[in-house]
Amino acid sequence: MNESIDQFILHLATERGLSDNYQLSTRSSLELFAQWAAENKGVSAWSEVEPGHIGEFLGWRKRGGAAAATIKLHAVALRIFFRHLLQRRQLSKDPAEFLGVPKIERFLPEVLSAPEVERLLDAAGGRTPLELRDRAIVELLYASGLRVSELCGARLENLDLENGFVRVTGKGNKQRLVPVGARAREAVDHYLRTGRPELVGKKSGGEIFLSVRGRRLTNQRIWQLLSALGRRAGLEKSVHPHMLRHSFATHLLEGGADLRVIQEMLGHADISTTQIYTHVDSRQLHKAHRRFHPRARTEAVTGGTSPEEHPCNRANSE
Repeated sequence: MNESIDQFILHLATERGLSDNYQLSTRSSLELFAQWAAENKGVSAWSEVEPGHIGEFLGWRKRGGAAAATIKLHAVALRIFFRHLLQRRQLSKDPAEFLGVPKIERFLPEVLSAPEVERLLDAAGGRTPLELRDRAIVELLYASGLRVSELCGARLENLDLENGFVRVTGKGNKQRLVPVGARAREAVDHYLRTGRPELVGKKSGGEIFLSVRGRRLTNQRIWQLLSALGRRAGLEKSVHPHMLRHSFATHLLEGGADLRVIQEMLGHADISTTQIYTHVDSRQLHKAHRRFHPRARTEAVTGGTSPEEHPCNRANSE
């Protein structure tokens, strides 16, 4: 059974070009199921798996406190794995053929306002090499909507500040060109001319952003420094790299950018992933409606603020 898992993961890597994280997640799900099936159902081959076994396994995970998103990952991994075995005639029937993928509640992403981004940048400073680096990181994450892994892997040879573009490698090793705004270009240029040369060491590579020891920054280190900057800026929100990515997309949409354009810049394979930002935008619309429309609040009905006294109508009458 483990040999079949190894072959499937190799297929995901070489033929489908899926990311290392996806491969690890899928392997973890399949190995966990194989172990559970062997211990609880006496299964020693994939051909012995029955549809009921899969349902019991997912129920076991749910009772054990696994999140809905984790259970969905298990279900998807098992579906594509058994389909793969069936296509290669290693199975005569697919035990996951009628397995439904559980729906999970989608939470709207938390974003920073433009003033909060400014406070974050002010907290970064801009004098020492590390301050120049951190400021450039915040500017680039917010200006281009990069994933943290894309930022860490961004290289000098893929950066075109003159034309305002950076080429990054996203999920599935797919490359894309992302625009870099004027403020971010200035910050990155200042860091490259003044800050980065002070961080370069004997073992430095071609990555744009370097650690204090001259090595490539890790995802975890970016999370740590943004969290520290958020506290230094006095922000109540827990700042992380993806929050800047969310802010980038939300502010573009609020400014009138087309959803397809945002999808391209974010590197989303499916437009449905990008559509969550339309819900964020509609939330802002509802807040504005409740705040300013005289008939949107209960006070207008129960004797609070009258339509004539409402700020919106006072402004119109003036």
